[in-house]
Amino acid sequence: MKVLGINGSPRKDSNTAIMIGHIFEELEKEGIETELVQFAGKTIRGCTACLKCRENQDKRCVIENDLFNDVFAKMCEADGIIIGSPTYVASVTAEIKALIDRATYVSMANGGLLRRKVGTAVSAVRRAGSITAIDTINHFLIVSQMVIPGSSYWPLAIGRNIGEVESDEEGIRCMHVLGENMAWLLKRLHT
Repeated sequence: MKVLGINGSPRKDSNTAIMIGHIFEELEKEGIETELVQFAGKTIRGCTACLKCRENQDKRCVIENDLFNDVFAKMCEADGIIIGSPTYVASVTAEIKALIDRATYVSMANGGLLRRKVGTAVSAVRRAGSITAIDTINHFLIVSQMVIPGSSYWPLAIGRNIGEVESDEEGIRCMHVLGENMAWLLKRLHT
């Protein structure tokens, strides 16, 4: 089994990446392979609603000059997906919004490619607004017919500068519980 973590932060090895790393620790303890994709320094365009994905049905978006198709192929191959975003103006980054919009179209156009995968959202936050970011990602997971594990609290951690989330004991504990629950769910679905 494999879980793909997507760090939608424009900062490499950001607080969001740190949070995903804590989830990975629990997954790896259970023998689940992990891979982290970071959007920092890379480009992903928004959906143009051209509907070519419906016409072509080739599991790809016709926009070829960004990272979407490579990341989407990894999403399709994975058994579980973690989508992480820092909180930007009480929501997700533009990069994560572009990813989930295009992934929704391409997945649905090809018969529901993400259906019944285990998926979760995480959000790093300086102070407030992360519930909307988590909710935005959860809307994508739900419409994609993915299964969402719970945790001991909302999947967020507080910190502004890189590394500050490590001081949020409850947030980091939540990531570990989320990792344990994700591993448990993956094992139940794949036995």
